[in-house]
Amino acid sequence: MIITGTHINYYHVCKRELWLFANGIQMEHTSELVGEGKLIHEYAYPQRSEKYSEIELDGIKIDYYDAKNKIVHEIKKSDKVEKAHSWQVKYYLFVLEKKGITGVKGILEYPTLRLREEIELQEDDRLYLQKIMQEIETICRQEAMPPRIGKKICRACSYYDFCWSGEEP
Repeated sequence: MIITGTHINYYHVCKRELWLFANGIQMEHTSELVGEGKLIHEYAYPQRSEKYSEIELDGIKIDYYDAKNKIVHEIKKSDKVEKAHSWQVKYYLFVLEKKGITGVKGILEYPTLRLREEIELQEDDRLYLQKIMQEIETICRQEAMPPRIGKKICRACSYYDFCWSGEEP
């Protein structure tokens, strides 16, 4: 199974969202919030696409990679699930390191909030990522989807209608 940054992100937000995404039930195309995030990605740093590259490697898709300074840039709309964003960037650093590209750092950017956070990959992070990659495979291969989490974040999820039609979280 190819694990993407989205798998890592969803693992930290909601196991049910992870399972649905991994099993081909994708609702992102119907979400206004996801669409808003794509617009921010496209227009927040218009000069950046001339300077840096968007790269895809082993299932990961990095927003911008500054090869000269070895920096991964990941753009997010809001910092509501910052921990998940941070692990997504650490996963990108982990994958690059596995491909022999070492010394890479990450910058998590929230242009609408005017916030930036530097991300580094530590030894404990590598062990944690190896552990959760196994857990992600286990969750994604389960026959039944995990239960709803019933948290405030559910209202901003693209699967909200799927999970909560007729009910309130």
